[in-house]
Amino acid sequence: QVQLVESGGGLAQPGGSLRLSCAASGLTLKHYAIGWFRQAPGKEREGVSCFSSDGSTYYGDFVKGRFTTSRDNAKNTVYLQMNNLNVDDAGVYYCAAAVSVWGSNIKEYEYDYWGQGTQVTVSS
Repeated sequence: QVQLVESGGGLAQPGGSLRLSCAASGLTLKHYAIGWFRQAPGKEREGVSCFSSDGSTYYGDFVKGRFTTSRDNAKNTVYLQMNNLNVDDAGVYYCAAAVSVWGSNIKEYEYDYWGQGTQVTVSS
């Protein structure tokens, strides 16, 4: 049974940092594209980042160099390092795994497996 479990969410101040983790069981992450998505209250879910199976990385336009996604094959875990957070970054962050993705746009419908999400709050 495939499980993706996010962790690392919490409260950060504007300008602060958080590192999210996505740990997998039942699949080997290096064989999948791993995306991070987020959803704020009243808004649609949007793609934050993608770490593809070949090691390429893609980010949503709003990231603007603030976030970095990485993968630890030994731990079967993908990370999202988020720096210089602002209030617009608040929401529930989900990781997801896709057998294959096409292009640099991070499209929700391409992802096959989803985690339950972790809450990120940005407030002073």
